[in-house]
Amino acid sequence: MSMFVLALVAGAVIGIALGALGGGGGILAVPALIYLLGFAPAAATTAGLIIVTATSATALYAHARDGNVAWRTGALFAAAGVVPAFLAGAVAGRVPEALLTGAFALIAALAAVRMLRRTADAGPQRPVRHVEAAGAGAGLGAVTGLLGVGGGFLAVPALVNVLGLRMRRAVGTSLLVITVNSLAALTARTGTGGELPWEVIAPFAGAAVLGAWDGKRLSVKVDGARLQRIFAFVLLGVAAAMLVATVAGR
Repeated sequence: MSMFVLALVAGAVIGIALGALGGGGGILAVPALIYLLGFAPAAATTAGLIIVTATSATALYAHARDGNVAWRTGALFAAAGVVPAFLAGAVAGRVPEALLTGAFALIAALAAVRMLRRTADAGPQRPVRHVEAAGAGAGLGAVTGLLGVGGGFLAVPALVNVLGLRMRRAVGTSLLVITVNSLAALTARTGTGGELPWEVIAPFAGAAVLGAWDGKRLSVKVDGARLQRIFAFVLLGVAAAMLVATVAGR
């Protein structure tokens, strides 16, 4: 299978995940870029940010049209994460590749566990707890900047469990946070990642953007809890494979 076709298939899967779940797609982008398309870890995290930014912005527009974005809450999360995302993005290129890959695998495993534990909905929305929201937003920004992932797998549970948003509204709001954090991290990496193979990144991002629209429609038609469990088990497998490859020195 050619690199072009692999990029299209991987991009479509990641876009569907982001559009349907509000997170998780970005955390599959980096492993796909490394193990399917041959990117070095540092280049993969930069390319992942490009793909996640384009895809999450598209999915955000689709969710906003349906009124599923809590703009004030999302803005608070995003504002708290901008500086950590920028700083982490600036130092990511200096992190040893094995450490970067190992940290990514651990975060992927954490994401899968959180997805398996996440409830399908929350109770009535509570007043925004600003300190908790700011702390969660800052941590999310740091993860986004360092590992090149959107962080929706952390944002959605926080929006549901800390702030009491209903699941569908949390998914839409997380996309606002992902877009802002990814842009901040990408800005910090500008000019530091060397030449990127745009002939691979462009079709990957394009397929992901189109997939995000399908994911948005899927989120309405398919049971979200079931889709989330399937995705979580896939992510656990990816995390295990990455950890084994890191330990083996590959």
